[in-house]
Amino acid sequence: MSRLWRALLLGLAMALSPWAALAEPPAILLANVYRGQVDPSRYLASEKLDGVRAVWDGRTLSFRSGQPIHAPDWFIAGLPARPLDGELWLGRGQFDRLSAIVRRATPDDAAWREVRYMIFELPGAPGPFSERAEQIRRLVRQAKVPWLFEIEQFFPVDRSDLQKRLDAVVGQGGEGLMLHRADAPYETGRSDVLLKVKPWDDAEAVVVGHQPGKGRHAGALGALRVRRPDGREFLLGTGFSDAQRRNPPAIGSTVTYRFRDLTSKGMPRFASFLRIRDE
Repeated sequence: MSRLWRALLLGLAMALSPWAALAEPPAILLANVYRGQVDPSRYLASEKLDGVRAVWDGRTLSFRSGQPIHAPDWFIAGLPARPLDGELWLGRGQFDRLSAIVRRATPDDAAWREVRYMIFELPGAPGPFSERAEQIRRLVRQAKVPWLFEIEQFFPVDRSDLQKRLDAVVGQGGEGLMLHRADAPYETGRSDVLLKVKPWDDAEAVVVGHQPGKGRHAGALGALRVRRPDGREFLLGTGFSDAQRRNPPAIGSTVTYRFRDLTSKGMPRFASFLRIRDE
C-alpha cells in the first residue's frame, strides 16, 4: 500500500473515530492456566476478581484494548501519577452491572461511586513482584483514595493449601485465584509468571452466527456459533440469561466461555457462555 493511501486511510479513521485510530493495546502481563506445573509456594496468590481490567498510565485510564474508560473526573483525579494495572470491581457476581457502568461514554456519577480500582501490578517498576506488592500497599495507603485498593496477596504453603484456599473462595462466590511468581521482575505478554487457578477453564471465541431457539426459547437465541483462534467452530448453547437470549452478543463480538476439559479432538467439553469480553 502506498504512503498516500495509508495517509488517506489514517485520516478517514481519525475523522470517524480518533480513538479507533490512536488506541493501541497496552503491553501487559497475561495469565496462563495453572495445571499443577509449578510449585505454588514460590508464588504470591490472590483472589481472581470478576472485574474489568483497567490500565492507568499516570494520566488516562484504558481497557486492555487501549480504548479509553470514561470514568468521572473525580475518580481519576486522586490516582497516583504513575502507571497502575488492576481491575475495576463492584464485588463478586457483579460483572454484568459493572460492565454496563464502565462502558458508558457519559459516566453515571452515582454508579461510579460504587466502583473500586483494585491494583495488582506496577507496570515498569523494578524489583521482584514481592517487592512491587509491598510498594502497592504503601502507595494505596499514601494515596488515601477511598476507591483505590490493593489486592491482598498471600503465600500458599503447598498444592494442598492452594486447593483449600481455592475451595474457600469459590464456595463464597468467587471465580478462583491468581498466582504471581514472587521473584519475577516486571514483564509483559503471556507467561507462566502469572497463572489463573479455577475449577473451570475459560477461553475466548468470536461470534460468527446465531442459532434460533426451540421450545421455550422459540423466537430467541438457541445457541451462538463461535470460532476459536485456531479456526474451529462450535455451538455455545448454555449459560445465557433470558435477557441475553432476547438480545444476544453481536456477530463479530468476542465472548468468554468456560469449559470443564477438552475432548480427544481438542474441543471444549461442557462449554458454557460466561460473558462478552470487554474492550
